Amino acid sequence: MINIKRYAAIDIGSNAMRLLVSNIVEQDGKDTQFNKSSLVRVPIRLGQDVFTVGEISDENIERMIDAMKAFKLLMKVHKVERYKACATSAMREADNNSDVVEIILKEADIQIDIIDGKKEAAIIASSDLKEYIATDKTYLYVDVGGGSTEFSLFSNGKIIASKSFKNGTVRMLNNMVNEIVWVEIEKWIRLNTAPFEDVTMIGSGGNINKLFKMTGKQQDKPLTYLSLNAQYAMLNKMTYDQRISELALNPDRADVIIPATKIYLNAMKWSGARHLYVPKIGLSDGIVKAMYYGRI
Repeated sequence: MINIKRYAAIDIGSNAMRLLVSNIVEQDGKDTQFNKSSLVRVPIRLGQDVFTVGEISDENIERMIDAMKAFKLLMKVHKVERYKACATSAMREADNNSDVVEIILKEADIQIDIIDGKKEAAIIASSDLKEYIATDKTYLYVDVGGGSTEFSLFSNGKIIASKSFKNGTVRMLNNMVNEIVWVEIEKWIRLNTAPFEDVTMIGSGGNINKLFKMTGKQQDKPLTYLSLNAQYAMLNKMTYDQRISELALNPDRADVIIPATKIYLNAMKWSGARHLYVPKIGLSDGIVKAMYYGRI
């Protein structure tokens, strides 16, 4: 007997907003399956507002309202029975975040939960990573966003340490990441990975997924430090327009992909990780699983 539930997750990030609709397949005697039905990404760069002027602009509030109304209709068409909307770094720091939450609820009938960096890391870590993590190995999980980067260290199948840093791609583009933040990240990574001889990295986020796709590798094959560094050098040589025309990158991806690559490269260097695996996971996947298992 098969039972199918439809859940949706809305991820309101600093660089883009996403709606994931997932089919949850329950079958007697088998593990529950989470199958992506639809994923819609809208390039509303909230971080550009928040990290430069401190609040979300009227223009972007209007764009958010339109996007949320569209998401609401799409969820209705897909017959979604449960959903959760989570906002991260940009909304956390916006001076007018409570006003925006209120406006979205009134205009689009969607309740937004603003989650902190620790909860953001925990949602992904506890919900999505278990099937990718071998119990006898050590992993550094790195999720690079527009406003922040979440780091989690796993060993023997358990989470050892987790921390969120205000170092994201949109911040870096606006020269808003102090050198002290880089020093703190390096110190945290070196300190927490030092007791372990062999560390493997797992990366998530739109930029590392795009970088991985560009290599043409199979999903279970890792990136190496050398191959990622070669991509970084190639991207740096190209102009913004070339990255769009020659690599077919979206305009809102063509700029942030370079600072994102720098974060992953530094994390590999500081942890001593030689391999970086890129499973197709993210916050929206984590939200769906966290709802299903009653964690949020």
